[in-house]
Amino acid sequence: MKNENHSETVFTSGAGIRQGSYLILTCFFFAHATFHFMSQSFSVMLPAVKTSFGISPIQLGAIMTAHELAAGLSSLPGGILSDYLRRHRALLMAACMVVFGLGWLLISVAPFYGFVLVGMIILAIAGSIWHLPSLAELGLQFSNHRGAALAIHGSGGSMGDIFGPVLTGLLLGFISWQSILSMYFIVPLIMAGWIYYTFFIIDKTKNKTPESHVEKKADFKEQLAITKDILKRTHLWRVNFVAGFRGMCFAVIVTFLPLFMKEQLGFSSKSIGFHFGLLWAIGIVASPLMGHLSDRWGRKQVLVPALLYSCLLITLMAFFGKGAIFTLLIVLLGFSIRSDYSLVSATILDIAGNRVATTILGVQSLTRYLMGAVSPLIAGALYQYSGMRATLLYVAVLFACAAFIFSTVDLGQKAEMS
Repeated sequence: MKNENHSETVFTSGAGIRQGSYLILTCFFFAHATFHFMSQSFSVMLPAVKTSFGISPIQLGAIMTAHELAAGLSSLPGGILSDYLRRHRALLMAACMVVFGLGWLLISVAPFYGFVLVGMIILAIAGSIWHLPSLAELGLQFSNHRGAALAIHGSGGSMGDIFGPVLTGLLLGFISWQSILSMYFIVPLIMAGWIYYTFFIIDKTKNKTPESHVEKKADFKEQLAITKDILKRTHLWRVNFVAGFRGMCFAVIVTFLPLFMKEQLGFSSKSIGFHFGLLWAIGIVASPLMGHLSDRWGRKQVLVPALLYSCLLITLMAFFGKGAIFTLLIVLLGFSIRSDYSLVSATILDIAGNRVATTILGVQSLTRYLMGAVSPLIAGALYQYSGMRATLLYVAVLFACAAFIFSTVDLGQKAEMS
């Protein structure tokens, strides 16, 4: 396919793999790990945050709602901006990392609950915008291995998900959650430098390659016209709703599982961190495997069973989630909980192509985050008035809805221009 609008060279080093792609994949792997290291660390801190500010479960859910709303509302303009400024993608992504670090610093010095909400909004905007060009870039760089590449990218998130909760759970036994965040915020600043340097190296290589070319200047009106046409002719809206239901599930899991472990199962901070580490550990292996299988067998053949599998495990956790069985279910859930979203993103890029990739991803993120914003409030009310079983059954229903909708998607409908 003809990629007239991209700043990278069209020179490839293999089937659907561009020169410098592995350098970008490595950098994005660790950058993604950084985002998740910080976010899942904060999940382990939530019981301590609740105690520090004396807030209710519903107010705790509102923290995640603020995050989801901000991420959703910024994702569409962020996607459009990223496509329009694709020549300056390095600067955009590095700036997002810097803002992400500063957002955590703000939360660490928050004198009252409202400051935490402001900090979460800043984090959400930075993280939402960063993820869009990273997924689009990898989708382009690995055009014939998109599922595997995005799954490896997702495994970076899983690595952060593992080490963040475990390390934070240990540190909470010695220092406050505010002190931990004040130390952690430097990590995104380091990653910002690495991202910018990686693009610098790739651009240097590109300039030495005779096959490289100057990209077509972005046209804002053309962007919107192509996006509107793709959304009108394809089943992307259905895929967006699948992402939305999945986002609703994820927001509840990361917000209320730590609270459940602390308040109802009596787990220590170390034990909460350990179990959250287990939840994400399997994803390091499972996510690339599922991505590879989806490249070979098809997205629907892998994702629908994965969503139904999550539904089953969450239902079992609702009725039998205590003691050793709870730990076993956490491990088993790790096979699907991180892998599914990479497959949704790969499906979106399969359909949308490359011309307006981040704009389309922005539309998807808008849907996902707006739907996800409602979920913690609903779950907070269920948890507060009916307990964790009702909360988990709510999540199971959402997974079932996502599986059903994805089973109806026509994956043969794709953008004509990419």
